[in-house]
Amino acid sequence: MNQQSPSSLTSEATHPVASAEILSGEALTFVRALAQRFGDRLRALLADRVVRQFEFDRGERPHFLPETASIRDSEWTVAPIPQDLLDRRVEITGPPERKMLINALNSGAKVYMADFEDSMSPTLENLLDGQRNLHTAIRKSIRHVDSSTGKVYQLNDAVATLMVRPRGLHLVENHLEVDGEPIPACLFDAGLFLFHNAKALQARGMGAYLYLPKLEHYLEARWWNEVLQAMEARLNLPSGFVRTTMLIETLPAAFQMDEILFELRNRAVGLNLGRWDYIFSFLKVHRMDPEAVLPDRGAVTMEQPFLRAYARLLVQTCHRRGCHAMGGMSAFIPQKGEEEATKRAFAQVRADKLREVQDGCDGAWVAHPGLVAIAQAEFDAHMPEPNQIQRIPEIDVCEADLLAIPAGGRTEEGLRHNLRVGIRYLESWLQGQGCVALYGLMEDAATAEIARMQIWQWLHHKVEIPGHGHLERSLFHIFVLDALAQIQAEIGPWAFEEGRFDDAADLFETLILAEHPDSFLTLPAYRLLLESTPTEVIA
Repeated sequence: MNQQSPSSLTSEATHPVASAEILSGEALTFVRALAQRFGDRLRALLADRVVRQFEFDRGERPHFLPETASIRDSEWTVAPIPQDLLDRRVEITGPPERKMLINALNSGAKVYMADFEDSMSPTLENLLDGQRNLHTAIRKSIRHVDSSTGKVYQLNDAVATLMVRPRGLHLVENHLEVDGEPIPACLFDAGLFLFHNAKALQARGMGAYLYLPKLEHYLEARWWNEVLQAMEARLNLPSGFVRTTMLIETLPAAFQMDEILFELRNRAVGLNLGRWDYIFSFLKVHRMDPEAVLPDRGAVTMEQPFLRAYARLLVQTCHRRGCHAMGGMSAFIPQKGEEEATKRAFAQVRADKLREVQDGCDGAWVAHPGLVAIAQAEFDAHMPEPNQIQRIPEIDVCEADLLAIPAGGRTEEGLRHNLRVGIRYLESWLQGQGCVALYGLMEDAATAEIARMQIWQWLHHKVEIPGHGHLERSLFHIFVLDALAQIQAEIGPWAFEEGRFDDAADLFETLILAEHPDSFLTLPAYRLLLESTPTEVIA
């Protein structure tokens, strides 16, 4: 990998000097070389996404590709699954914040996915703290002392297997530039993690395990495979040392599951039902179609035919290819001091995981340690073996099944709920918090995207809101002001004034009023995050 081109690094002025170990000269050279070698090809792949979205806006729809029919029709399997990933019946996810990371690794879950993407606000401090926490966790030296109680948090002898989700291909890391361009955020996250930890993992007889998010095309999977091959070669690791699970969380990717696994067949260990981003992607693909306006978010459950088809096809595809079909995240969480609400949350999670294990999933996600036992009980009862990869459903999913428009009503309360969630989530994200408990659900960037895109679709197609008439710009602005007033009543005037709710509401409204919406809300939100954070060149 070419390592000669200049780069610059900027850092938030408040960040401690302890970053030097993570941002060492050798580490930056490694990441910079990846960006030089693979950055142009990634930008071309992202340009292809823009073209495809233009085609969707004109009425085209995703489909099974005729040119890859031989891959779908032929018999092949992925490489054997590593021993420490054979049983993944419960995986817990969250950002690699120190206390949260310790609790997750100690939770009893089989796997902990450290998330640098949807549940993390990408301040440089958050990113580097996350990398340091992974570094110490892998070496079993991580420790946290609660300043208010004095309680000490440290790792148990037996902990969950660690996986890491870098940011999506569409995001950049503005704090590090190569040739005047910000580097791809995925290379920053995955590159630093592997540079600092791959050898330590190898010494423990483990591989390095990544979750790859938001793929839209098998050529993007090919790009990732070549990137990981280059990383392995540079770090003197055996080929296939880095193993991957890919999230199927875009509608185009649902038509290319076989192809994505094939491109990564020497390192793939499974696919995941990324349901929230998948619903967002479904909205985005259909955004210009007045006949495809979705109902309230609460009505778009996994029982909807298009989501049932997606889930069943994923299980069939994975098991046919010898790898895990991982269930998704139920957003319900226990609520402290709310016994009845917590009982309802447990019942919702229990039903969700029962459906997934009966569909054939080999495991599923939870977002809270208190839900690990709930999810595990369902898998233990219905999956006595480490997995059920040998079970291949006999189903026939066609293109129309994956594209079926869900039924349900569009209500005032659905609009108001989306506004409150979108504004409150964005406000937290701008304050550096990317994973937020709101109204009994764990919200992250994916669920905020559903709220944003759903309101955009309703406004663009002038959906009738019962009791108010068609949703026009002036009426929508009134709903925004009402949402701000309700948020202030919920959290109190002082907390409201101390927050960034006006900034969040302005951004959310601007995104929804746009004639052509941004592909991801985190792109303009990241620019606003950078504007409010002082930076200085440190290397």
